[in-house]
Amino acid sequence: MSDTMIMDIISAYLVLPNRLTIPLAPDLHLAELRSPLPRGIVRIHLMGARNLSAKDLKVKGLIAGKSDPYAIVRVGTQVYNSRIINEDLNPVWNEMYEAIVNEVPGQELEVELFDKDPDQDDFLGRMKLDLVEVKKAHVLDKWFTLDDTKTGQLHLRLEWLTLMQNASKLEQIMKINREISSKMTGEPSAAILIIYLDRAQDLPLKKVTKSPNPMVQLSIQDVTLESKTVHNTNSPVWEEPFRFFIRDPNLHDLDIQVKDDDRQFSLGSLSLPLSRILCADQLTLDQWFQLENSGSRSRIYMKLVMRILYVDPAYVPVVETESAGIEASIGSSVDLPPRPVKTNPAEKFATENVIRVFVLEAENLIAKDNFMGGMIKGKSDPYTVIRAGGKSVRTKVVKENLNPRWDQAFEILVTDIPGQDIEFNVFDKDVDADDSLGSCKVSVKDVLKKKTIDEWLPLQEVKSGKLHVKLECLSLITDASQLDQVLMINSLSQPANSEDFSAGLLFVYIERASNLPILKGKNPPAANAELTVKKVTYKTKSASKSTSPVWDESFVFLIRNPANETFQLQVRDDSHNSLGSFNMPISDLLDADCLTFDRWFNLTSPGQHSQVLMRLQLRILSSPNVSPELQALKIASSDPQRPPSPKKLSDTDNIMPAFDSSDLAFASSPGDLRQRLPHSNSDPSSTDSLLGQLRMTLYYPAKEGRLVAVVHNCRNLGLSSKEPPDPYLSMVLLPDKKRKTSVKKRTNNPEFNEKVEWEVSLEEASRKKLEISVKNSRSFMSSKKEVIGKVQIDLSQMDLSQGLSQWYNLKEE
Repeated sequence: MSDTMIMDIISAYLVLPNRLTIPLAPDLHLAELRSPLPRGIVRIHLMGARNLSAKDLKVKGLIAGKSDPYAIVRVGTQVYNSRIINEDLNPVWNEMYEAIVNEVPGQELEVELFDKDPDQDDFLGRMKLDLVEVKKAHVLDKWFTLDDTKTGQLHLRLEWLTLMQNASKLEQIMKINREISSKMTGEPSAAILIIYLDRAQDLPLKKVTKSPNPMVQLSIQDVTLESKTVHNTNSPVWEEPFRFFIRDPNLHDLDIQVKDDDRQFSLGSLSLPLSRILCADQLTLDQWFQLENSGSRSRIYMKLVMRILYVDPAYVPVVETESAGIEASIGSSVDLPPRPVKTNPAEKFATENVIRVFVLEAENLIAKDNFMGGMIKGKSDPYTVIRAGGKSVRTKVVKENLNPRWDQAFEILVTDIPGQDIEFNVFDKDVDADDSLGSCKVSVKDVLKKKTIDEWLPLQEVKSGKLHVKLECLSLITDASQLDQVLMINSLSQPANSEDFSAGLLFVYIERASNLPILKGKNPPAANAELTVKKVTYKTKSASKSTSPVWDESFVFLIRNPANETFQLQVRDDSHNSLGSFNMPISDLLDADCLTFDRWFNLTSPGQHSQVLMRLQLRILSSPNVSPELQALKIASSDPQRPPSPKKLSDTDNIMPAFDSSDLAFASSPGDLRQRLPHSNSDPSSTDSLLGQLRMTLYYPAKEGRLVAVVHNCRNLGLSSKEPPDPYLSMVLLPDKKRKTSVKKRTNNPEFNEKVEWEVSLEEASRKKLEISVKNSRSFMSSKKEVIGKVQIDLSQMDLSQGLSQWYNLKEE
């Protein structure tokens, strides 16, 4: 047994990244503990060597010959062998390898050179390098002197690749990689995919009563990895990690085959386009996947984590080969195009999170309102101020109460910058200066990690008092089909004293403009841009005077309902003159790939061919704490769930060249600013009722002991009238128990999103009928409000415990 073989066997047990894992908490990914995300990737370019020792002697050693060199490259347990170069003391390999680095400092790169012989290979020297040196230098291009030999040098180019958790620079990386692959043997990877294979459930039985011995084959392109076999179960637990280097995530699929251990009997399969992971929040999918060609309930749980491999182009050398060896010069490997096709945002773009903060109640607050010089103790008028990220919001004031209940919710934007806290300051409202009733705080890092915190927090710097808060970190998802469910759940879980919950988050990166007009008698403008959604407006800096200004700024908007809000952009000069505008319904993003547009947009402008380069990225916000009752609600509709998708732009459509007459076909106009119905609705003209329709959710949460109705919206009300109505709803749980909604002004398509409740037992509610009248608050010549239409719902025909959300046709009285 050779020394090398012995070392490989020992390394397999002792060398990083092998770990002994002991889970100390439930619900942990054991595979993730065994194989955490790498600290980085080192790309090793084995260029060549020079002045190697001659080992192949001739005439019984009297005449020096040459050698047949090859290299063995090691990083931890990862071993790569180069090809053999026959009879050459100055070999040129031009080979490339990529190795995972788990600890820096701590892991080393080792390269050993050997002369290939028929019997035992001769040693030509070695070099070692701590990889922390590569991380510091970004790119290390150097001739290394070989150790344990009299002569010889090895030429390596080592690149440190950082792991990005967004795909903003993927296109740039692909261009650099194509340049490298044209000069090297092997194609560089653009990403790494780590798969944490957890478990499967309800796999089909091999025979009627015999459980299978499941194992999994995971394949990407021509690379296939296999899991261990779990015996005699149709719900196996593997808890194994797997890693794949990916050349182009846009082109390849992950193929999963679940098989019996004989590899012949298939238990299910799954094909997942890697592009789906590119759309996921932080390039991560952590969920159950339904298996195909399997049982109806067969599914597999995996966590898929992709990271984009990035090295700053400024450090990437251009390779030029020469006959005497290899030299490298530093320079740009890719000439940036004069007019970029897509944006190039910073890595931190779209990394914000939304935390929903519930301020519920407090108890045992100190009394600040005393009377008669403090001889008689009164109470306090408490309210709470929440501060985070330099912004603050506050609850209502509860009069004369030391145990107040607020039941209010707020949404705040946070980043993952360490050291941030969400602060709660409780005050007593006074005529002059408000008195402090104590404070407490919660770490943003804890909320992002735990997803939900629901605690009573002791108030600091006071003798007594506790504050009950609940914080949720919302999930960011790219599945537009979930929007209706999210809107319904938001309506049902919305506290009465709070603003409407947001259902989406819009990230905007505005990079530059092109061909802005020069107004008559003026120099090139110092342009700025105003970005608006509803009442929220952000403004960029003023760029230097140019018709093609560069801003390179990003903004974030909370979106109540992506289906009926509009994004507006105004470009102005420093005198506030308009240089162009752009309006787009945010619902357009719901049909876009990854809910994202990244391209040039045409401006409605005094000049011709004025454009702006932006990235608009929408994410649906989903609460991590949806009760089983809400999750089980059925959504029904009297028409198709989604409107017809507009024709998708091809890649060449997205790339809008300057001065192209086809640009005019995409020109925006004021007419583009139009009202859109909710995304789940089809075209309003498709309604069956001449009086209009009402959308409502009805359900009975067992824990609350009340009947809940959520009025979402109406459409096509009073179309026969010349003037739009001022609609509201009057609801009667027959024979009594009347409720009303608010009045919406001058609209045929009102949005209510209001929750109405009746304290009634489930048994009693199931025997009643609910009568709903849609009325016009603007009734002329009469004090009686005009009834637009009515609906009567027989609750005995519904399963209220399951709930139902659907459209109802309005009928005449």
